[in-house]
Amino acid sequence: MPAGRLRPIRESDLDAVMAVEERGYPHPWSRAVFRDCLRAGYSAWMLEDGVGEVLGYGVLSHALDECHLLNLCVDPRVQSRGVGRSLLMSLLQLARARGARQMFLEVRPSNTRAVALYHDIGFNEIGRRPRYYPAANGQREDAIVMAMELLD
Repeated sequence: MPAGRLRPIRESDLDAVMAVEERGYPHPWSRAVFRDCLRAGYSAWMLEDGVGEVLGYGVLSHALDECHLLNLCVDPRVQSRGVGRSLLMSLLQLARARGARQMFLEVRPSNTRAVALYHDIGFNEIGRRPRYYPAANGQREDAIVMAMELLD
């Protein structure tokens, strides 16, 4: 497990989070989306290294006994070092602690490393959302919808 400290994201962290988001995705979330998630009370967590640099983060939405992973991003500079797996496992624990019995997420089929990680952790494909994500040249990309039972 990579060294790091998991802590809630605060609005004062958004510059650092946005820098990772923009390095990590060709179509990043906007600062306003992150701010709205924080103000709405979504569960937003970041993993930082020993000097406070953001390694990755995740945003969860909780409703009754379900949880939706809205965003999971690892800084490309530290990918393939177990950061995503560690962060995802921590988010799953947090969801369980809040009473979630199932977690859902969407992922781009083109994000093959993320798809492989989710499958490896125990997520299963349950459907597709056609033309869900923006893509290059004004095109759209489907989303794979995945779910995982959060059993003790």
